[in-house]
Amino acid sequence: MTVAPHSPLRRGVALFALAFGGFGIGVTEFATMGLLPDIAGELLPGFDQAPDQVIAQAGALVTAYALGVVVGAPTFAVLAARMSQTKLAFWLLGLLVAGTVASACMPTFGSLAIFRFVAGLPHGAYFGVASLLAARIMGPGRQGRGIALALSGLTIANVIGVPLATGMGQALGWRSAYVLVAVIFATTLLLAVLALPRYPGNPSRSPLRELSALSNPRIWVMIAVGSVGFGGFFAVYSYIAEVTTRETGLPPTMVPWVLGCLGVGMTIGNLIGGWATDRNPRRTVNWGFLAFIAALVLYTQLAWHPLGLFVCVFLLGSTASLLIPSIQARLIRISDEAALLGAAVNHAAFNIGNSLGAWLGGLVIAGGLGYLAPGWVGAVLAVAGLALMLFSNALEARDKASGLNTVGVRIR
Repeated sequence: MTVAPHSPLRRGVALFALAFGGFGIGVTEFATMGLLPDIAGELLPGFDQAPDQVIAQAGALVTAYALGVVVGAPTFAVLAARMSQTKLAFWLLGLLVAGTVASACMPTFGSLAIFRFVAGLPHGAYFGVASLLAARIMGPGRQGRGIALALSGLTIANVIGVPLATGMGQALGWRSAYVLVAVIFATTLLLAVLALPRYPGNPSRSPLRELSALSNPRIWVMIAVGSVGFGGFFAVYSYIAEVTTRETGLPPTMVPWVLGCLGVGMTIGNLIGGWATDRNPRRTVNWGFLAFIAALVLYTQLAWHPLGLFVCVFLLGSTASLLIPSIQARLIRISDEAALLGAAVNHAAFNIGNSLGAWLGGLVIAGGLGYLAPGWVGAVLAVAGLALMLFSNALEARDKASGLNTVGVRIR
């Protein structure tokens, strides 16, 4: 059963609410990276004596949030198999409010890390259900654009929200950034309750049936594509504040501008990616990975210069975001009836990449290789992601030649 919004106005507010929730998630995830020096300076000892090592240690906050996404995405998707997608969105937004408020209040680094993990739990499931709801509201044949719309808040956050929260955190203390995010999530929840159409649940679904989709090896190949391939993006992004101030020599006040430039690239890449995915998803992801690899290599060579840094972060943002709608659409298609699980684990995969990239980037920095060295780490990970994508394409071609459908079941 499909329930349409009552009016074009309600439809518009509903789509805005879904995107605005993604906006809040983008701010809470990425502003932490820009504020690592501020958090480390307050909550970790030895910052003045060994800032590189302490900042690398503070990267554990990025890892904790990412692990929360990895755990929460499949867990919520499986447990909420029968639930109305609309009600699930409400519950996830409520948890996002609670986890973010708690993050702003924590007195120690350890307790902050725990609640960054809690705040990450609803992330993947929210983007999964928001993508599906947006596609239903927009109508048939617009899955790629529905995914792109749900993700548009995430990319626009890097243009407006992340620079604003980073600047606020630098001026008023890092806790103020989390207070801002909590207000965004509370506003989103209010708009969602007022405007989202009440789609019914599916009582025929069950957690075990939803979970059985993970027995398909094709899903795991695509999870690996997102985990490994996008590790390259986060290897660079996790330490972009340090590159701006320590490598390029710009003042800390320029960090929000660098993040904003990256966000403009992400927004443009996401829009192009959604449009291209509805036309040729395979070509989109293959060429997107090649462009992403080139951007990472360029970053290692040019980001030491202020102009080079701005150009490179724009290219990194646009090429990375170009890939996301096509990878998510493919996971949804491969997941068949377990569409929510497929949409959610895509973001779990990206956040495995988040954790992997932040960890590897921190290792090379702590090893004395410099703040641009994570760019080479990223390029290697992106090449591995492309190789996995080509393997996935080969599996799909073999399935078609053997008369199998997208989930590997023979077509009768």
